[in-house]
Amino acid sequence: MTLGYDGKLYILAFDHRGSFQKKMFGIEEEPTPEQIETISDAKHLIFEGMLKAVEAGVDPRATGVLVDEQFGAPKNIQGEATQRGLLLAMPVEKSGQDDFDFEYGDEFGAHIESFDPAFSKVLVRYNPEGDAEMNQRQSERLKRLSDWLHEHDRKFLFELLVPAEEHQLEQVGGDTDRYDAELRPELMRRAIVELQEQGIEPDIWKIEGIDTQEDCDRIARTARGDGRDGVVCVVLGRGADDAKVEHWLRQGAPVEGYAGFAIGRTIWWDALKGFLDGNIERDEAAQQVADNYLRFVRVYDEAPKQAATA
Repeated sequence: MTLGYDGKLYILAFDHRGSFQKKMFGIEEEPTPEQIETISDAKHLIFEGMLKAVEAGVDPRATGVLVDEQFGAPKNIQGEATQRGLLLAMPVEKSGQDDFDFEYGDEFGAHIESFDPAFSKVLVRYNPEGDAEMNQRQSERLKRLSDWLHEHDRKFLFELLVPAEEHQLEQVGGDTDRYDAELRPELMRRAIVELQEQGIEPDIWKIEGIDTQEDCDRIARTARGDGRDGVVCVVLGRGADDAKVEHWLRQGAPVEGYAGFAIGRTIWWDALKGFLDGNIERDEAAQQVADNYLRFVRVYDEAPKQAATA
């Protein structure tokens, strides 16, 4: 199986679990069956926004949804997405912990095969100057997943987060924006190299927003190094405001090796909150999700042309 992915990829991400139930619904404990039904319905509303985007003309071959089993399956979002020809991505990681582990333990493969997603996704917090034991522990688990996915002809979507270590924040006077701009790009590049050296081979790297096109290019070149020519990067939204996300898209889109985005809360949070608070109707909320998604598709598609004429 050839490593990488060929084509554009515009993913609407709503695989949030622990943070979603706590911050959107105020549910701290394990949700009851009734609460699961409520949360699942909210996720289906987000999906309804994606369907409106498809109706508006977005190419389903480049259109993906990233949704979890816990809250997506009760409303059969995975089945609907597949039936409509959308690209389905699903998370493998256990939600809400710093140390990567499998959501379903040794049964991870059976769960992947039962839903048959186009991409299996992990969210990993890995700082090359962080906890060495945790990094090694995560790498061993990720190597197991990487090997299994490619042995079974499945694509691997890797969301890399590089949270700041205390000594790194001290270097930038505690300014997280400076950390993101001055330190994080190189730390991300180093993290990718370390993971590759340990035999972890994503097809797609889901990359935190980067402020300059030059740093995007360095990340893409690293992801594609040593013959990994088909590997691509997509931009994640990190819950940032519209202007910030649009800036990140404009930096990544013109770069060879970038193929799109995987954005979540920035697209759907306000619309869903408005519906749950009773301020807007369901159809209007779904339309807002669609409009936000389509706007980011336009920004990404137009960015290379704008860069060429700048």
